[in-house]
Amino acid sequence: MRLKLACLAPLALLATACSPPPGAGWPGYAFGDTLYITAPQTGRITALKVESGQQVAADAPLFSLDATYAQAVEREAGAREASARAQALDADKGRRAAEIAMAEAQVREAEKQAELARTELRRRRELLAQGFIARAEVDDGELQLEQAEAHVRELRAALAVAHLPARSDQRTAAHALAAAASSNVAQSAWLRAQMAQNAPAAGRVTDVFYRPGEWVPAGQPVLALLPPANRKARFFVAETQLGALKLGARVLLSCDGCGAAIPARISYIAPQAEYTPPVIYSNSERAKLVFMVEARPEQAGDAERLHPGQPLEARAAP
Repeated sequence: MRLKLACLAPLALLATACSPPPGAGWPGYAFGDTLYITAPQTGRITALKVESGQQVAADAPLFSLDATYAQAVEREAGAREASARAQALDADKGRRAAEIAMAEAQVREAEKQAELARTELRRRRELLAQGFIARAEVDDGELQLEQAEAHVRELRAALAVAHLPARSDQRTAAHALAAAASSNVAQSAWLRAQMAQNAPAAGRVTDVFYRPGEWVPAGQPVLALLPPANRKARFFVAETQLGALKLGARVLLSCDGCGAAIPARISYIAPQAEYTPPVIYSNSERAKLVFMVEARPEQAGDAERLHPGQPLEARAAP
């Protein structure tokens, strides 16, 4: 029995070392993952509809840039699309009605000429049989009839082609150009819409970097927005206590002026150790090797009670 107790003693000490002492907390601070709202195009700010510290709802208008150039580009893209679609439709059709009518008239005229050549040939053959003309004149008449009939066949083939659309490759190319023009219109419309930005989520405007009348480069943040879901606590746990924590575990957050403790759940545990950062001012904690842990409040309303940079303390929930 004494041997068993002696073997279990180190295990008990190890378990004690891996668990935080009752009532002990881990120092930390509130942190916020700020959203920086930008525009994908450069422009001059024409309207700023929020101020620093203002609470905004999701999809609320934030700011807008001068969209004159973007609107002109969109109109140009629309005109190009209309032209490309007209060319594609034209490629699917035959020739115009007036052109087809002219081709039909040419065919009728050629048929009349062929009929005249045929009548003339019959007359010459009769005269040859009576001995009034030479054989050469009949041969000449046969050649004229052959030429007239060949001309009729040529014009009939041209009339059949006039009823056909463009070649398949040409039609494919025309429709591809029309589709590309349509995509360009959609792209121009999207870029024009991006000249006015709305809030991607409900939150508080933490800072405004540009004012109306100022020129904003493309991709440069105009303001910063902090949604409640992006507020969290960061605290630092000694390596001897890390084994008692896991993702999803409940903790209680306490800070000056926060009122009742804020229930939260651990959302991140750093994979590497670090020394306690300088923001933690306790001399007794500063030199310890710790792991950073993040926890998010369970309720959105409690998240509003956390202000980035505010010192706080986390402890294991009972």
